[in-house]
Amino acid sequence: MDSPAVLQWYRANARDLPWRRAGFSAWGTLVSEFMLQQTQVTRVVPILLDWLQRWPTPADLAAVPPAEVLRAWGRLGYPRRALALHRCATAIAEQHGNRVPEDVDELLALPGIGDYTARAIAVFAYGHRHPVVDTNVRRVIARAELGTAQPGAPNARRDLPAMAALLPAGRDEAAMFNAALMEIGAVVCVAAAPRCEACPLERSCRWRAAGRPPGPASARRQAAFAGSDRQWRGRVMAELRASDVPVTDDELARTVPDEALRGRILTGLTSDGLAELGADGWRLPGA
Repeated sequence: MDSPAVLQWYRANARDLPWRRAGFSAWGTLVSEFMLQQTQVTRVVPILLDWLQRWPTPADLAAVPPAEVLRAWGRLGYPRRALALHRCATAIAEQHGNRVPEDVDELLALPGIGDYTARAIAVFAYGHRHPVVDTNVRRVIARAELGTAQPGAPNARRDLPAMAALLPAGRDEAAMFNAALMEIGAVVCVAAAPRCEACPLERSCRWRAAGRPPGPASARRQAAFAGSDRQWRGRVMAELRASDVPVTDDELARTVPDEALRGRILTGLTSDGLAELGADGWRLPGA
């Protein structure tokens, strides 16, 4: 892969995002990675900046109850991530002196942090030389290096060595290269309509050289959101976030009229630690 061309493109075309600015904290990088999971950048940025103003360190976030964290999380989606972030902040404050660790193994031991997030923090916050592989990177490598339209299923034993083999030798260049391949996958080498003419790998891309052959049709389709349990969960969570007092069963019945569905949603939220039933009704945890 033509890494000089990738780096040159990134320097000229990278989006101006908070976590890419000089002086952005390791804590801010960690929070951004939690928020960016399955969520668009444009939705994350304003909420991220608000969070870091309210809770500039892990200890600041750890000191507030989970209910306040869930209210601030708002409609970012997958609110269990907010609870995981709260637990992670508590662990950092108590076990690491309120400093986000930079060692990958120490990061992996924190609540809510997996293989990708640990390496992303080590690389983007501290400049260490590790491969960082997300969906966008896997797609760029599949096309440019392997000549296939889409990558196979995620496999760390395969994906990490494949990315590691492409990294420039220098730490700064390696960190930038990780970010650059992500950026190319996010804005140029996108899944459905790649803009090959704008790609710095246009001349060396094996997929383009082969005539951009289509990949096998995917049998997996994302379930519709409208009418799904996820949509109803979101409505119940919105009711709980909006209320400073417990929400009664009668009030929730107006939100979710179907009794069986309502029971299933509340059971799921309780199991996930997102709702609690008290003597006066339903509330966010710790409210």
